[in-house]
Amino acid sequence: MIQRVPFLNTFYDNLTAQQTLEIIKNAIYTKQQIHHTVINANKVVLLQKDLELRNSVNSADIINIDGAGVLWGAKILGKPVKERVTGIDLMEAVLKMAQKENFKVYFLGAKEEIVKTLVDLYSEKYGENIISGYRNGYFNNQNEPEIVNIIAQSNPQILFVAMPSPKKENFLYKYRKDFSDINFIMGVGGSFDVLAGKVSRAPVWLQKMGMEWFYRLIQEPKKMWKRYLIGNLSFIYLILNSKIKK
Repeated sequence: MIQRVPFLNTFYDNLTAQQTLEIIKNAIYTKQQIHHTVINANKVVLLQKDLELRNSVNSADIINIDGAGVLWGAKILGKPVKERVTGIDLMEAVLKMAQKENFKVYFLGAKEEIVKTLVDLYSEKYGENIISGYRNGYFNNQNEPEIVNIIAQSNPQILFVAMPSPKKENFLYKYRKDFSDINFIMGVGGSFDVLAGKVSRAPVWLQKMGMEWFYRLIQEPKKMWKRYLIGNLSFIYLILNSKIKK
């Protein structure tokens, strides 16, 4: 049974990466649907005021801790945590599982050259049979129903959506019933950019220190400064305020 832990107007599920994978695999074989999401410091800050995002996140079947900040905050507040399960690591693990179990995957998001590069890389690595289709993430609201239908008709067991927050969370929540035959749906943020080689990931030693955010800030300061500097300060305030009120 999943232990869902309350955390600053949202939740996380106290699961290891392996436990998460087993739940996903079981859902695919039993033809159930798992709507997966993760929380990090930025997303926790956003959903304090963005009630649509809060509902989309809190309605997910699995909520993993992605950000090191949430891991830190949970420990400060005395809440149980088995393991940090990052979205990009889980995505790669699910892709390996797809190749082993003959599951099909659809990739939605990022720029055309990025998603095509990613699909080419995984077609070469795991074989073309795991790919049910792909599409870039640049479309307007009017195009959504057509795109959703195309994805559903391609019959994947797994759907990865690489868009920024709150767009990916709200998109998956809005269309989860249209994707009812897709057993695992997951928002993966900027993972396509990293896995396709456009953006490099922090060295493992920085990841273990919880400083992956700082590495990303150095790479893209104009894009990320507000999220990481202002956002992190807001998150620290939320944690300390919650600690004081306990």
